[in-house]
Amino acid sequence: MPADKGLIFNIQRYSIHDGPGIRTIVFFQGCPLRCPWCSNPESQGAVRPLTWTKNGKTETISHWVTIDEVLDEIEKDEVFYRTSGGGVTLSGGECLVQSDFAANLLREVKALGINTAIETTGAMPLKAIKKVLPYTDYVMFDLKIMNPILAKRVIGDDVGQVKASFEAALATQTAQVTPRVPLIPGYTTKPENLQQIADYVHEVGINEIHILPFHQYGSQKYEYLKRNYTMKETPLLTEQEVDDIHQFFTDQKITAIVSGLE
Repeated sequence: MPADKGLIFNIQRYSIHDGPGIRTIVFFQGCPLRCPWCSNPESQGAVRPLTWTKNGKTETISHWVTIDEVLDEIEKDEVFYRTSGGGVTLSGGECLVQSDFAANLLREVKALGINTAIETTGAMPLKAIKKVLPYTDYVMFDLKIMNPILAKRVIGDDVGQVKASFEAALATQTAQVTPRVPLIPGYTTKPENLQQIADYVHEVGINEIHILPFHQYGSQKYEYLKRNYTMKETPLLTEQEVDDIHQFFTDQKITAIVSGLE
């Protein structure tokens, strides 16, 4: 991957859900996982320009950009970062797929005095996250399927890589690390998976996580991409089901903060 250019598919301004304060989210193209519930399916796969068909028109939805071009967009909202404690978050896809570009962009953002964050699954070799950690203030780290065999079969994840990346983030002691659990019915919400997550966060000395209930926000994108969305008939979790999972973590002496319902 080039270090001076990156392939992105969106820059979202005024976000309040992807880190503290008001933030600008830069969405990176490319992800090694194939989560069937993915809300950004356009990001999956290799780092290459992608098109989809929307309202009868074919559109290119990912574009190569320079660091300066991204910084121009970021600096438009600098006043909001200052007043809200916000900043810039790199998301995806998986921003670590383009780790050289991500690290260079984060370094330049930090040089402007703007705080930085990444959203990651850690699903890359350890060297990828090590490149970005020196320039990252917040790491929002998704823990999904913890059984290595199931993780590899269902979403193509390497749990060993995930744990190594997560523990590297914790070891920096300069980034605030927040483990997050997407609550996906039939997948991550299985009792044995929740127990494995609880056991792991205890093992690494964490006592707080964020839980993100399943939603259908990205379902229409599958139509644009002419792909089958297998989660179409999956019901949203009820309030009681979310409460029960929250209580499970409470009983495990883990503070669970419910996110993403606003």
